[in-house]
This record gives sequence, C-alpha cells and structure tokens, in this order.
Amino acid sequence: MIWLVLGLLMFLGMHSARMLAPHWRDARIAAIGEQKWKGIYSLVSIVGFVLLIWGYGQAKADAPIVLWMPPTGLRHAAALLTLPAFVLVVAAYVPRNHFRAWLGHPMVLGVTLWALAHLLVNGRLHGVILFGGFLLWAVLDYLAARRREPATHSGGTLARTALSLSIGLAAWAAFAFYLHVRWIGVAPFG
Repeated sequence: MIWLVLGLLMFLGMHSARMLAPHWRDARIAAIGEQKWKGIYSLVSIVGFVLLIWGYGQAKADAPIVLWMPPTGLRHAAALLTLPAFVLVVAAYVPRNHFRAWLGHPMVLGVTLWALAHLLVNGRLHGVILFGGFLLWAVLDYLAARRREPATHSGGTLARTALSLSIGLAAWAAFAFYLHVRWIGVAPFG
C-alpha cells in the first residue's frame, strides 16, 4: 500500500503546486525556466502515476482490507456517472464549447465525477485511498481554479459543444464496453 500512497502523493502533489504553493511554483519557473519546470513536472507526474498504478495492483493482489461491500446495483450507476465525466474531460480540450464556458474547468469536474463513480463501487481500502484521494484533490482544485479564473458563461458554440459531446460519448462507450474490462479486468455493465 505504501507504493500506492507514495505514487498518489507524487502525482497529486505535482498537480497541486499551483493550488497549494503558487508563489513557490512561480519562483521555481522563474529560476529554472518554463520548459525545465514542465519537464520536471512531467517526470514527477509520470513516475507518480506509474507508482500509483503499480501500488494499486500490489494492494489489490495482497489481502485487501474490505471497508464495505457496495451493492451490485451501484455498478451500473457508477458506469453511467462516468459518461458525463468523459464528456467533461473532452470538453477541456475542445476550444470554444459551452461546457468550458459555463463550468470554467471541465477537466477537474470530470475527474470529480470519475472518482465519485469509482468510490461508489470500491469498498476496499486501496480503492478508497486512490479514488478518495482523486476526489478530494479534484474538489479542492476546482474551488481554487474558480477563484483564480471564474467561468465566463460565454464564448461557446453549438458545433464545438456537439463535438465535445460526440467525442466524449464515443470515448466513454469504447471504454465502458471494451477497454475497461481488458485494461482493468472489470466489466462495468457485465
């Protein structure tokens, strides 16, 4: 479990620098340059991500600590809750869409829904640590981001919104019905 926690701290720690230590972050960028900062940021994030994936797999393989047994009916609810999560994550990368204009930070909201959905169906300690960590980070990051950059509520086009929706829906369907069981070993609807 230590590798899961260490990876989570590294990954979410780097992604929290702007939220928790903006002056320190800005000073590092000024001292070493933006490109080196991005390189260090990426390297620490990748190492953290690999550690948290590996640590999660190790914790899952060891004798997992069961905190609660989620009802099987929640599996479908969780799978459906990830649908808007995929749309929101895609909307973060499609310029001039209404999701981005209305919500300001759709990526973090997508992570919030993804983590919440997975908490509903993961009653083991390692799952609660992983998805609870992401949920807590996403909520705090969204609040901090909204204070820094409030949503504009304008600038979205119907075509870009439809594009976000279409790509998000297609990505969700591919993951929910094909990739999740192959990569994670769990069939969301099976």
